[in-house]
Amino acid sequence: MVFQKKENRNWVFWLTLFVLFCIAVYALKSVLLPFVAGIIIGYLLDPWASYFEKHGMNRTLATFLVLFLVIIIMIPALLILFGIIDEQIGRFLNALPQYISSFLKKIEPIIQELQSRIPSLEADKIKEYIRSNMSNGLKIFGSLIRSILSSGFAFFNLLSLLLITPVVAFYMLRDWDTFIAKVDSLLPVKSQDSIRTQAKEIDRTLAGFIRGQLSVCLILGSYYSLGLYFVGLELGVVVGFMAGIISFIPYIGSISGFVVSMGIALAQFDSLTPILQVVAVFLSGQFIEGNFLTPKLVGDNVGLHPVWVMFALLAGGVLLGFLGLMIAVPVAAIIGVLIRHAIDNYKQSDLYLE
Repeated sequence: MVFQKKENRNWVFWLTLFVLFCIAVYALKSVLLPFVAGIIIGYLLDPWASYFEKHGMNRTLATFLVLFLVIIIMIPALLILFGIIDEQIGRFLNALPQYISSFLKKIEPIIQELQSRIPSLEADKIKEYIRSNMSNGLKIFGSLIRSILSSGFAFFNLLSLLLITPVVAFYMLRDWDTFIAKVDSLLPVKSQDSIRTQAKEIDRTLAGFIRGQLSVCLILGSYYSLGLYFVGLELGVVVGFMAGIISFIPYIGSISGFVVSMGIALAQFDSLTPILQVVAVFLSGQFIEGNFLTPKLVGDNVGLHPVWVMFALLAGGVLLGFLGLMIAVPVAAIIGVLIRHAIDNYKQSDLYLE
């Protein structure tokens, strides 16, 4: 009886601590973004720093080297990418009226067929509606993307993110092993083995999904961008890169990228060959992702169901905005591991066995 009361007190303590933590995150969501970004960067880059450290380099020097390599690679790549995207958007906006007219001519037989079946439809009003909405929507989209690029990618232009994130990333990367050791020393003695087992599984899940999926997204984004660029599709670099980057949301990236690319291709091209080439870019990208990239970089035993990932991203975005999107997948991975362990314990309990 005393043991049961003690167990109940433990559950109350941990539940109270968890609730207080959630309340603190929600209350401080407006200032947590640079710190969370720095922690994520430190976690992602830790294997590189550990690699240099294992080969005899001081941890601080290894941290400087890793961050330096990332900076000298990322900044030129982003500048080149933004330049290409800005140039493509400018050309696309200039040619937009011509593309809309071409698109309307191609769908005119469909409109006429609909009018023959539904006499009350007015073909001219349908064309004008399509023309005005396509023009306004695409101009707004293009202007939005261009303004984001010119402002330095909106959230990166925030002073706090620029100043605090690199500092947090440096200290997290340098002191990662020390931080983990201190947390490990605070674990309850009787539960250390169980918690360590769960922590290792969480780390395996996060490493497999976040590091692996990030690599898949970057490779896919580069592949789609180059493929659509060589096909000659206007906005091909923008659409392809965005399709690859949002591929961490299952099926959404490839489907949305394909739909947008086909819409632009139908308006831009007069022959069937380049349209089929656009289709081939996405089909080959999906084949490469499904058969090579995801199995090799992410693995099949991550344990995150696509529906669970989509729900986590939507819930995180609604509750905490961009911060919620950043922590959605890690939190989903942690909850998934804890639920699996809870189910295993339940199946070994008297409640289940009876």
